[in-house]
Amino acid sequence: MVAQAGVRLSAPWLERGVVWWLEGRAAEAGRVALVRLEPGGQPADVVPDGFNVRTAVHEYGGGAYCIHDGTAYVSNFEDQRLYRLEQGSPPVPITPDVPGRRHRYADGRITPDGRLWIGVHERHAESDTSKDVVNELVALPTDGSAEPWTIVAGRDFYAAPRISPDGARLAFLAWNLPWMPWDGCELHVADLAADGAVSGIEHVAGADGAESIWQPEWSPDGALVFASDRSGWWNLERIQDGRRGALHPLAAEFGYPAWSFGTRSFAFLADGRLVCAYDERGFTRFALLDPVSASFDELPLDLDSWSAPYLAAEGATAIVVAGAATIPTRVERIDLATGRSETLRASLEPPVHAAYYSVPRAIEFPTEGGLTAHAFFYPPTSPDFTAPAGERPPLIVESHGGPTGNANAAFSLGVQFWTTRGFAVVDVDYGGSTGYGREYRERLNGQWGVVDLQDCVNAARYLVAEGEADENRLLITGGSAGGYTTICALTFTDFFAAGSTYFGIADLEQFGGGETHKFELQYEHTLVGPYPERADLYKERSPINFTDRLSTPMLVLQGTEDRVVPPSQAELIVGALRERGVPHAYLLYDGEGHGFRMAQNIVGSLEAELSFYAQVLGFEPAGGIPRLAIANLAG
Repeated sequence: MVAQAGVRLSAPWLERGVVWWLEGRAAEAGRVALVRLEPGGQPADVVPDGFNVRTAVHEYGGGAYCIHDGTAYVSNFEDQRLYRLEQGSPPVPITPDVPGRRHRYADGRITPDGRLWIGVHERHAESDTSKDVVNELVALPTDGSAEPWTIVAGRDFYAAPRISPDGARLAFLAWNLPWMPWDGCELHVADLAADGAVSGIEHVAGADGAESIWQPEWSPDGALVFASDRSGWWNLERIQDGRRGALHPLAAEFGYPAWSFGTRSFAFLADGRLVCAYDERGFTRFALLDPVSASFDELPLDLDSWSAPYLAAEGATAIVVAGAATIPTRVERIDLATGRSETLRASLEPPVHAAYYSVPRAIEFPTEGGLTAHAFFYPPTSPDFTAPAGERPPLIVESHGGPTGNANAAFSLGVQFWTTRGFAVVDVDYGGSTGYGREYRERLNGQWGVVDLQDCVNAARYLVAEGEADENRLLITGGSAGGYTTICALTFTDFFAAGSTYFGIADLEQFGGGETHKFELQYEHTLVGPYPERADLYKERSPINFTDRLSTPMLVLQGTEDRVVPPSQAELIVGALRERGVPHAYLLYDGEGHGFRMAQNIVGSLEAELSFYAQVLGFEPAGGIPRLAIANLAG
């Protein structure tokens, strides 16, 4: 069910009553399809079979399509070219064919006259090293009659090029290494000529490393609205007639870390009001904000969580892609004039009765330095089975990726896979996570591998003390940065009985030396320290340098095509486990990147993880799953 019962819904677009969105389909080898829904009609695929609407800019992608006058402009994952897609016609390429997917496009918008696509362009040299990648803003004719030309360049990264309603101005974000956009970036406004020429660039908000700007958008009357964290929280602000001011100050997050392009947490209605979303204490709320009267009215929706911020609006209608703990993610159309809402597409039809779902509880727990950290706790849940009297469940500690990401309460069959089998799960928002303000986010600065590890241990310790978990059956898992935290936990502590690392980092020095993609090329400078100046910290925080401490069973899972955390990282830790004689298993999935998309691999990895825990903890799992071969496991 986890792999095949549904689809990943994202990136809604609303134009003239027609709703568009993307569907990621594990059953089709992870392909992403563009779907269109006309008023009164049924959802229909727009792209032909096999066409994969994904961009590889920043490797994480996003912003893979835009719509103008009913025509779609889409990125094709196979060749990274842009295509024009008119209804009833096959896709037509409008960018040059460059071998090796070396030219990539994302986050584009069409000028009001329909003549130009303006967006982010990422150029890879034939050497294909991260230091030879150029990011810029380009313009290109929508009819494909000329090659793209550069309109803004000189910074390491660009995002969110947004064209004013009259087509005369362009807003965009820019930042330089070593910063990530959530550390700080700059918002610029420039004059935009009819031929795409940009002039008079003016810096209007934000600062590298100091103030982060999220999602600039032009209002119908030409004001510029965005979220800034200069108050300590990503709050909405507006620039109009040269004056800048907050719209609705709140100790909540209206912005998010920009890991991918095209995400949106607010949009304008025809009357100038904003339909917006914000995160508060782990849950997502939706509201209507009037920039003129300053009124702020929460919307009474039963949706309170999303995996990523996706929202669109037009007229008096909003489209959100969200869900709740017991509601699978869905594309929801909301009539803001009447308050009525309608589900256009669900990521899956609930495959079992809601009685089987574990409902998360937001918890706060004490951690190092007298501080408090956050998590979502899922108790084991089943209407069919009861635990033996006095037995406490095994606990899986989930460490999210990023590390500047966050846990959320969105419905997850991945979590329910465990809770229906008698495991408790705690999804930890360790210090450094998003959703609790900039100060909380900055707890991890200089402390990666320390604060995240401490908070994961303390979450488990808290739940043991509360009687919610068995102290002898504590497990830890995570992917990417969470995989690194997992390897650290199994190397630097003996707190856990076992763990599973999905594409985790074993050697920070290789990353500090440039063994990753450009977007995160110097991410560790903030999380650990500048390299090579603080090479001592990189050595100190790299589990591969302390393999003499390895003794806890570890499952290592990796994709062959991962450009963010390459297989060499997995092979380092597997080699150490083998040399030390530690119980372990290593699964390398052909064709998978940074995150598994193919149904058979999602199934295989979950069954392997369950078999691994079962053998280490000494129980027989139900369901007849394949028995994983584990090296060095006695008995």
